[in-house]
Amino acid sequence: MKYSAVITNVHPDSIGEELGLVPGDKLLAVNGQSAKDLIELSFALAEENLELLLEKANGTQEIIELEKDYDDELGLEFESAVFDGIRRCANNCVFCFVDQMPPNMRESLYVKDDDYRLSFLYGNFVTLTNSTRKDMARIYREHLSPLYVSVHTTNAALRVKMLGNKAAGKIYEQLKELTGHDIEVHTQIVLCPGFNDGQELEKTITDLYALGPNVLSAAIVPVGLTRYRENCAAINGFTAAQAQKVIETVSGWQKKFREKSGSSFVYLADEFYLAADYPIPDYDFYDGFPQLENGIGIVRSFIEEWQQAAKEKASKAYAKPCYLDIVCGLSAEKVLTPLVNKLNVPNLTIRIVPVENKFFGSQITVTGLLTGQDIIDKAVNLPGQRSGIIVPGVALRKGEEIFLDNTSLDKMEESLKIPVRAAYSAAELHDLLLSFENYMNIGDRNE
Repeated sequence: MKYSAVITNVHPDSIGEELGLVPGDKLLAVNGQSAKDLIELSFALAEENLELLLEKANGTQEIIELEKDYDDELGLEFESAVFDGIRRCANNCVFCFVDQMPPNMRESLYVKDDDYRLSFLYGNFVTLTNSTRKDMARIYREHLSPLYVSVHTTNAALRVKMLGNKAAGKIYEQLKELTGHDIEVHTQIVLCPGFNDGQELEKTITDLYALGPNVLSAAIVPVGLTRYRENCAAINGFTAAQAQKVIETVSGWQKKFREKSGSSFVYLADEFYLAADYPIPDYDFYDGFPQLENGIGIVRSFIEEWQQAAKEKASKAYAKPCYLDIVCGLSAEKVLTPLVNKLNVPNLTIRIVPVENKFFGSQITVTGLLTGQDIIDKAVNLPGQRSGIIVPGVALRKGEEIFLDNTSLDKMEESLKIPVRAAYSAAELHDLLLSFENYMNIGDRNE
């Protein structure tokens, strides 16, 4: 079967630009072979002598031959990392977040991917329930490592129940095989009260650690529950007391692992510490933050980045009074407040504005799932003066200034009639607070 890789970007001054390639061109084959995904294509394009079969926007095809140094990149970006279609999830998980999405959102939010190639390329978590012997052979042959695997439990019968898939029970054997072939693995446990917590959690932690050093880490994240659960399994979220119990249980294992191998190995999502009003672990405790993208250690990383920015940039007085609102999720308020309270800038008044997530439901307290309309509804009803508002960049689509509910920053600025800026990091938030007067009375955010 023939596949095509659609080019979306050609880097300036690259080989691809020299060849005259442009976005919209389709790469059909390299040296006579089509590639199913970016991994195969990367191997093919690494060769010194290349024959590229291309299809232009008007449908005409052309062949380009070139010589280059081995591993020289062409400077191309593609529409997708997989050209034969994303491998879809075959599970019916009791905790699936996609099943709890509201209707009429953009189509990509309803896609359940479970593709080992995206796990290797981007760190997406996969369950391995749809992985064939051919898939596993390719993983070993091409050494696609590390992989990110959603384990949830090593109890075979319980995993079958939680994932709704008879193939889910062989996870421990799959992990043993992967690590035996020198494939490194980061693992994840979505913790659901009454399902895989308590003794089941302790068994899973024990089993994963016993697989040896090729299991690099185990992340424990709490189940996320939206208000759209009409046809979903009955699951409750974690209370403060339950979150504290999880922390205490995991802390005992972390202490043992650090004494034995020098690292914590198992890490808890920040939500557990925030829910239990428990101190966030120190920076070194996260061992380089192996699962930062999974929400493990974001708070500690944010605090450290803020403190570093505070050391590097001195504040100076605003020329005239400025009143700024910083928007965040409910759980982030207790993190931001002590940091902002130490920021002393004359003529600057800062207010932390925690926003309840009415779009997904009040149990969703993380900042990254805030929607634009919820922010607008909260802001328009706030009393007092306001010169501008800073929203969390983590709540916007990657590469776009649009929230999950399709509200844009432009629309928010129109509704609130004040400058709106997004902060994508602690350092950027710190810088915005020191320099926001540059945006006051400016309607165009590009200025």
